[in-house]
Amino acid sequence: MHIFDELDHALIAALREDGRAPVSKLAAILGVTRATVQTRLDRLLNSGAVLGFTIRARQDYDERSIRAVMLIEVSGRSTTTVIKYLRGLPELHSLHTTNGAWDLIAEIRAASLTDFDRVLREVRMVEGVLNSETSIMLSSV
Repeated sequence: MHIFDELDHALIAALREDGRAPVSKLAAILGVTRATVQTRLDRLLNSGAVLGFTIRARQDYDERSIRAVMLIEVSGRSTTTVIKYLRGLPELHSLHTTNGAWDLIAEIRAASLTDFDRVLREVRMVEGVLNSETSIMLSSV
């Protein structure tokens, strides 16, 4: 298991800002040599701490989609079964377990209000889902 130090955290933070930054730019940002950055980056990749590099698009980039957060209450010990079912929904962008009044938080993305309505009905009909509350996301700030 890799133990992160301050430089590792700073390198990961810099990569989160610009995953395409060249090693020379990262070295300048961090105040270390290119060799140090490359060694650290190789170690983070080889250890599995860094899985890859990607772009970050604005959350509201696709204005044609309906985005929402759904809070879900699950009965008793059916959480695992509910999660397995929900993971099969293509409109489900992310799913999180939580504590408190709600057991799960789902981020939903649908192409239209008709699709969105269908997904809501489908989630509410899952055996083990007791209650839900959904909020449509209007914009990201």
